Amino acid sequence: MSKAFPEGFLWGGATAANQLEGAWNADGKGLSVSDVYTFDVTTPKARWLDQWLGMTHQQVAEAQDPNSTKYYPKRNGNDFYHHYKEDIALFAEMGFKCFRMSIAWTRIFPRGDETTPNEAGLAFYDDVFNTLRQHGIEPIVSLSHYEMPLALVTDYGGWPNRQVVDFYVRFATTVFTRYRKQVKYWMTFNEINCVKHHPYVSVGVIEEDHPNIEQDKYQGAHHQFVASALATKACHAIIPGSQVGCMISYQILYPNTCHPDDQLACEEAQRVSLFFSDVQARGYYPSWAKRMLAEKGVVLKMAVGDEEILRQYPVDYVSFSYYMSSTISAHPEKLQGATGNLITGGIRNPYLETSDWGWQIDPKGLRLALNQLYDRYQKPLFIAENGLGAVDEVNPDGSINDDYRIDYLRQHIEQIQEAIADGVDLFGYTWWGPIDVVSAGTAQMSKRYGFIYVDQDDMGNGTLARSRKKSFWWYKKVIASNGQDLSD
Repeated sequence: MSKAFPEGFLWGGATAANQLEGAWNADGKGLSVSDVYTFDVTTPKARWLDQWLGMTHQQVAEAQDPNSTKYYPKRNGNDFYHHYKEDIALFAEMGFKCFRMSIAWTRIFPRGDETTPNEAGLAFYDDVFNTLRQHGIEPIVSLSHYEMPLALVTDYGGWPNRQVVDFYVRFATTVFTRYRKQVKYWMTFNEINCVKHHPYVSVGVIEEDHPNIEQDKYQGAHHQFVASALATKACHAIIPGSQVGCMISYQILYPNTCHPDDQLACEEAQRVSLFFSDVQARGYYPSWAKRMLAEKGVVLKMAVGDEEILRQYPVDYVSFSYYMSSTISAHPEKLQGATGNLITGGIRNPYLETSDWGWQIDPKGLRLALNQLYDRYQKPLFIAENGLGAVDEVNPDGSINDDYRIDYLRQHIEQIQEAIADGVDLFGYTWWGPIDVVSAGTAQMSKRYGFIYVDQDDMGNGTLARSRKKSFWWYKKVIASNGQDLSD
């Protein structure tokens, strides 16, 4: 059985504007939800994820105070805004076929509710897309990657407010029109299912003193479903031949034992996660969602015509991030948790290795994920994120021997080959992040994923110089061979 990657397979890397660009107040950009996250080296490691999973009104107010002395890492990123030509040239040197990135909504509409876009922001992405095209790299663009304008949270209450649908569609239509000759592949919302765990950054809801957080989570998600469908409709009309995808965070879930209660708990957890791609890919709410929402005390407000909009404009492909698997128990309080597994929590799996940040590494789970998603949707798939966060040591000669990253990547590519041999229709793979960026969850720079090292520490100190790690040359060889040469 051939395990070859298809001809024209899109190899590349993935980033997000809020973790990459920096220049948070340059050329008219407004504050986004991610610009509120701080990092403090004195905070115990066990609490680094607390803010990612929640936000308070006081934190949001302080972040808008020009006299705040706190450090906000995502405002700086790795300064791609001023280094994009150099960085894209390095991507091209590796042989990238594609680059998954996001457009910062706040560069185009700084508050989100304006009627006229910011020309300086539009011009920046003109330059980025033109540079990518000059190097033969296909841009794959996320419209919303944890970057909604902060004003839509403070002044409108986030996505539970129906008005935000109109603001998003205006933004989407604006960039579709501007970049119709430069961008074919789009994604509407990054990891849309993660609203279950971090509603602030996903749908702009501040949980503090909230009477019914589940109501606002799923009302916000419904409005995102409608916005995604309307954006898909607009994209197909403005850019003939365009492809629009949904994007979820996906973990394979294993029942902890063969006890029926564990089996049921696992099935329920997996189904709740897939609910979001079900609606976007199939075009309707699954039958079991009625019970799920009722048990959460959620009563969705749907406008007349919403269900028809969802049905008429489903996405063209399904993309997902995959970093780990999780093990589910009906009685997790009795077992050792896997606290680094952000999405589901879950139980520690004794058969798997663990990263420096507690993420359990499961390459075979990626093959299972690809098969499950393709069996479920029968739509083309795209791996939008997969990677290993690790501490890299710079040797005296400047080299970085990140064999652990190479091993991780090799094992996952081998399982992708198996999934393709299984019959899965997969058209691309983008490693998260090909260049060191600020971590989404912990706001650290020292949690590094890149093939390209950036000289910057957790508090923003450093020269920002770029250098190639050992994995840079290895991934270059993989791409040149279309995934066939995985040797050392």
